[in-house]
Amino acid sequence: MSSTRIGLLFVCLAGILWGTGGLALEILRDHAPMSVLTVSAYRMLIAAGALLVASLALRRGPRLVALVRAHPARSVVVGLGTGAYQALYFGSVATAGVTVATVVSLGLAPVLLAVVDLVRARRRTATRSTVRLTLVVSSALSGLVLVSMASGTASGANAVGPRPVLGLLLAIASGSVYAATTALGSTLLASDGVDPLALTTVATTAGAVGLVPVALVGGGPFVTSDPTALGTLAYLGIFTMALAYGLFYAGLRTTRSGAAVVATLLEPVTAAVAAAVLLGERLGPLGIVGSVLILAAVAGLEE
Repeated sequence: MSSTRIGLLFVCLAGILWGTGGLALEILRDHAPMSVLTVSAYRMLIAAGALLVASLALRRGPRLVALVRAHPARSVVVGLGTGAYQALYFGSVATAGVTVATVVSLGLAPVLLAVVDLVRARRRTATRSTVRLTLVVSSALSGLVLVSMASGTASGANAVGPRPVLGLLLAIASGSVYAATTALGSTLLASDGVDPLALTTVATTAGAVGLVPVALVGGGPFVTSDPTALGTLAYLGIFTMALAYGLFYAGLRTTRSGAAVVATLLEPVTAAVAAAVLLGERLGPLGIVGSVLILAAVAGLEE
């Protein structure tokens, strides 16, 4: 299997892990009344701790130091951007509704990065590449809209939020920061000697430092003794953050940033399927068609 295919596979696995996060969040909040910002802060703190332990166990300490010395500002910005687009997304959900937040924030990023990829490419086959990329992105966005509509209808969260204009602006900001963070992470990984685990560890630690104060301002409760909630927090931090972002950045080494973001649209597909299987929510015709369109787009990424 080529390095490009392996990279794309890693990114797809990251998207699938992220897709289980929504279900885990529902389970957690059934057992502990924590805000989404508090959960996000814990998620990044747990991930940072797990990644630091893994880095030390695998003797990657020197690579962490080398990354911080060589690219201190950019690696920290990647982490702060990761925390920022999550916070902006949650704000968009609260003010504009799930569907608007998901479609705009997740849909804007691949469009922006597709344009960047085309500008960077400048190939003789530019026309052919443009047509192909347009079809892939169009299929992905159409599928995202359909899956989001179906998921919102099934969960009763499809209604427009109380402040739709503010929510739309927050979603645009979230998608823009997501795109910029992915592009910056891809550029860093293209540098000589930058290790994906080191970047994931430094970025996650920086993101946790940036997100914790935001969660504290958002209000409590901040602690729980419920074993199910604690176990779910551990899952969110280790699997949907540490492992998922490790796979994502490892995949970015050989996958174009625009293609990677399209591949991560497996996240809403996974979330919709998990809700249908485990919570009894109907995926419905729209959700099925949307899922097929996203899967077709991901398959079309392979050259």
